Amino acid sequence: MAKKTKKPSDTVILTAKDKKTLGSIRSLADEVVSSADRGRAPYVEIPSRSLSNVRFNNSKKIIEMGSGTNRRELFNLAQARSYMQTLLVGSGCKKLIEQGKTTSIRGMFYLLKHTIEGTSEETFDTQGECDPIIEDVEVSLDSMREELHLYAKNAGAMVGPITLVDSGDEIDCSRMGSGGYSIPSIVEPEIVQYKKNTAAFVLHVEKDTVWRRFNEDKFWRQHNCILTHGGGQPPRGVRRMLHRLHYELKLPVYCLLDNDPWGYYIYSVIKQGSINLAYESRRMAIPAARFLGLRSNDYERCQLTPSVQIKLNDQDIKRARQIAQYPWFANKKPWQKEIDLMLDNGFKLEVEALISKDISYVTEEYVPARLAEAKFLD
Repeated sequence: MAKKTKKPSDTVILTAKDKKTLGSIRSLADEVVSSADRGRAPYVEIPSRSLSNVRFNNSKKIIEMGSGTNRRELFNLAQARSYMQTLLVGSGCKKLIEQGKTTSIRGMFYLLKHTIEGTSEETFDTQGECDPIIEDVEVSLDSMREELHLYAKNAGAMVGPITLVDSGDEIDCSRMGSGGYSIPSIVEPEIVQYKKNTAAFVLHVEKDTVWRRFNEDKFWRQHNCILTHGGGQPPRGVRRMLHRLHYELKLPVYCLLDNDPWGYYIYSVIKQGSINLAYESRRMAIPAARFLGLRSNDYERCQLTPSVQIKLNDQDIKRARQIAQYPWFANKKPWQKEIDLMLDNGFKLEVEALISKDISYVTEEYVPARLAEAKFLD
């Protein structure tokens, strides 16, 4: 049988970032082999992602990981499974990069899931078991998930006077209709490039329902801005996009979020980064982001009716007090007053509550007034 000739189109062209990531994966594997060759128990060192190994860098104004690590050894009964899973994920990512392909984190779970030969044990029982291992590999290699050729589902949108190139396709975000440009999970410069921008700032809103009101009213056109949402807690692709818009295009980022502990937390994640992803703060956090609203005094200021109040429950109160103690909020009197007033009110407010005034009150009066005053919470 004639040998199959490899077509030129089959050749995978690795980017500089791909080569760097592959080098990191191979180095991780070499350390394991080297340990075994010396007659020692094979192991991997994983930077600790526990709360005790996370700190707030006051000069950079972002959450960072410390230097603590955890060792996973093959011959330690309590660690053998996670050791095996870590190497499996590393091997799976290596395969993706070498083939020039990507997959979802769900796809990676199924790519690696199988019954271990000679046993009835599965490599991974659930997706929830696989996801933390993927994050462990990320932090061990100092590589973003996207650099490992992994992505999550799209959960955000963008519209405004900006033209970008996504995987070679030119996209004018001012001509994307009612749904806008769906922000992908992978928005790195190798995938998404900015071609033209005339926007003056970015307005990030919490939910797609509010975003649709702004888009339908063409707020972004009247106020020359880029309008984004993250479907609630913004996924990594949205946070990375906001980070790039701010640092690469020098656009201020203003946040319109619910007046509740969850809205405060979303702002905290956008601004300082998250504890769980502290290792990615330098590529996602935006310390200069500003909280535009909803504010605790808006109930009286906007003359809202009691029907829009949502009573705080015990969990809300506990969460609010926890957020007030975050190092990046603890020493800021305006934020302490904001949280105290919400607790004194005894209720929380969603941005949609402004619809009780008028269907377009939020776009035609509330946000324009806040922007004009420029009295944002830092």
